[in-house]
Amino acid sequence: MKISIAYAVPGRQVLQAADVPEGTTIRGAIEASGILEQLPAFSFEQQKVGIFGKVKPLDTVLAAGDRVELYHPVTIDPKAIPKKKPAAKDAAGE
Repeated sequence: MKISIAYAVPGRQVLQAADVPEGTTIRGAIEASGILEQLPAFSFEQQKVGIFGKVKPLDTVLAAGDRVELYHPVTIDPKAIPKKKPAAKDAAGE
């Protein structure tokens, strides 16, 4: 069955197609795809994985067409980022 595996970091995106047997788990697909050779810093213990934006356990069995996503760790607390105020409209009403 055909699936895809995606990983993105600042400045680099990887999207790789894979053909895996029925019953393959997320972990099995990641390991069989060879994508870990391109991403030596990836760690199953420290990073999360998911399917179409939803975090899933590594033993989740895949379905045809699934996009497995490898998520990188958060490097900054989103609450620490100052919120930008909307740009004020000028007096002309633009």
